[in-house]
Amino acid sequence: MRPALPLPPFPSRSPTPPTVPAAIAALALALGACGKAPSWPVRELAPSPVPRQSVEAVDRCRQTLSARGDLRPEVATPADPTNFGEREPRDVFGRQVPHQPALIVLHETVVSEADTLQLFRTPHPRNEDQLTYHMLLSPTGERLRLVPDENRAYGAGMSAWGDMSVRIRPTSVGSINNIALHLSLVTPPDGRGDSPAHSGYTAAQYRAAAAQVVLWQARWGIPLNRLTTHAAVDRSRTRSDPRAFRWDRFERAWQAAARACGFTAYDTGRAAS
Repeated sequence: MRPALPLPPFPSRSPTPPTVPAAIAALALALGACGKAPSWPVRELAPSPVPRQSVEAVDRCRQTLSARGDLRPEVATPADPTNFGEREPRDVFGRQVPHQPALIVLHETVVSEADTLQLFRTPHPRNEDQLTYHMLLSPTGERLRLVPDENRAYGAGMSAWGDMSVRIRPTSVGSINNIALHLSLVTPPDGRGDSPAHSGYTAAQYRAAAAQVVLWQARWGIPLNRLTTHAAVDRSRTRSDPRAFRWDRFERAWQAAARACGFTAYDTGRAAS
């Protein structure tokens, strides 16, 4: 049974989501049922301009960032298996699709850390109830590992990066989850709910977020302009997280972490909105 939460698990742009996404989903279900592949080709991201680093180089970076106090050890807090899946090599039409991490998405929880973990640990047999991130950052900078990088977390439902989106399920209208890594910050108490903003995140969260992004970039070869937010990739027009994210604070922390690891080449700038 789904836990009773005092607040919604994600912030929305409006108290009442529009009805258009539901209509689109119904149409997608009908199209998927017929099994006919669409006329448009599979969307691919351009080749990454930055390389993947060796396991040894990533581990040295991790040790450096830990010594600096930016990176705390991962704490295993696995999500229930119903709340994540495999990165699928083929879409619902049987076409080969991208299925390796190539995009990093920032989120916030809106509810407390305890309620977030309870939600993700609860079995959700229905597709529409399944959700999780790869990692959660507490106000003290603690890194809570929910889903392995190699698996697909359900952090962004109806979503796209430009025109890049993958349909895995017949009921889906497209999602970036097949290529995304999802990183979420625990929301402060004054931001829980559906208010437009809050007091912001801690210095420890910014340092941990920057350090984790650098590690992911190095491991998977992801340029900085493929770091984005849930609000930016959402296509349901109902998500606005992380609401109080300060890019200037993150970028200072990222620059320091990247310099410490010798990974400044991953700084390809932020994608234009």
